[in-house]
Amino acid sequence: MKIIICGAGQVGWQIARQLSGESNDVAIVDNNPVLVRRATDALEVQGVVGFASHPNVLAEAGAAEADMIIAATHSDEVNMVTCQVAHSVFDVTRKIARLRAQAYLDPEFRELFGREHMPVDVVINPEHEVARAALRRFAAPSTFDVQDFLDGSVRLAGISLDADCPVLNTPLRQLTELFSSLKAIVVGVRRGGKLFSPDPGDQLFEGDQIYVVSETSDLGRTLAIFGKPLAKQERVVVIGAGNVGLTVARALENQPERVRVKVIERDRTRAETAADLLERTIVLHGDGMDSDLLAEAGIARADAVLAVTDDDKTNLLTAVRAKALGCKISIALVNDPSLVPLLDHLGIDAHINPRATTVSSILRHVRHGRVRSIYTIGDGEAEVIEAQVLSTSPLAGRAISNIGFPEGALVGAVRKRGVFVKPTGSTELEEGDHLVIFALSKDVPEIERLLQVAVEYF
Repeated sequence: MKIIICGAGQVGWQIARQLSGESNDVAIVDNNPVLVRRATDALEVQGVVGFASHPNVLAEAGAAEADMIIAATHSDEVNMVTCQVAHSVFDVTRKIARLRAQAYLDPEFRELFGREHMPVDVVINPEHEVARAALRRFAAPSTFDVQDFLDGSVRLAGISLDADCPVLNTPLRQLTELFSSLKAIVVGVRRGGKLFSPDPGDQLFEGDQIYVVSETSDLGRTLAIFGKPLAKQERVVVIGAGNVGLTVARALENQPERVRVKVIERDRTRAETAADLLERTIVLHGDGMDSDLLAEAGIARADAVLAVTDDDKTNLLTAVRAKALGCKISIALVNDPSLVPLLDHLGIDAHINPRATTVSSILRHVRHGRVRSIYTIGDGEAEVIEAQVLSTSPLAGRAISNIGFPEGALVGAVRKRGVFVKPTGSTELEEGDHLVIFALSKDVPEIERLLQVAVEYF
């Protein structure tokens, strides 16, 4: 598959890294020669220096033979024009654009995008994706990572194991016997900074970070077993009234169960705008790191604080101060992955990585065949893939234990004819079944091979 990625920043580089490792023909375009050189030195990709919207630059990148173009530069307008040129000049089949400006996303102008007007097949808005990730965090606040699959009926949860976890030093095989009716499977364990897919005889230890695939209705029980009981979020403080903070506050206002939300925003104009747009939310103008202002927002009684300003260090310090003042759960937006190892030391409960969230959203639309969804774990360490079994797949008609999945992969959930099934070695997969599979990055190509024999493009 020939794919052109426009923009060699964090998002573009991560997408190029993953796609180039899966036998795709990838070209990356950027007007910064340093970023292009970084990509070509580290990855098996073609690098082109120039403006992505220029036809001659796209031609050099191989647009005439491209199956897809992903426009992820820092400019919305460049991304849109790039898609237009790719469509009009090179007839590229699939065009994905990252757009940040809310003006382009207003429902009133939804008809702007389409083959008759602006030929963008998929629009990815990072702020909306991050807001959705934040809302998933609120649904399971004791987790450090969470993602939905199978139309929300299955949830992936990342759980840090503390000293009071009741199932420490217990082999996973024994956990299955003790909680036979539990519809959940541990699919990944991070220990000492290394992520691996566990065997049935492996035990869990204090300090482990585990990834569990659970039926959503059984998530509360799953968390309780691992020492993380599910708690209602009735009082929430949001630091930052930008697009992410505003979207989260609006969504919390519209939830069936009443949530008391307070927003703190440093910029007066933005605070006034938020106050006009929100109905039941109290908006306070001031610095989110101000202890007096946090006290005025009722931080000591708050169930959670969400720090989503445009500055990582502000988010981290605000989350730390909120916890020190009595807030139960702290969640911070962190763009710089080098800061993530500090979270445990700072006592921050969870973080949201906009880059990983955006990359996962884009990859969801890149995969071919019957792959319906994909979520990237950590810094590309692993992927969780939702897919449908094809009649041509080596999976069809075989029990899981007889398929020969790679060592770094585990099936976490199966849905047969709309019914959730907790997979075991004897579970036989059939055409039309939907799967949720955890796979280390090195094993993703083999998983995709198993999911389909005849590759289906768009």
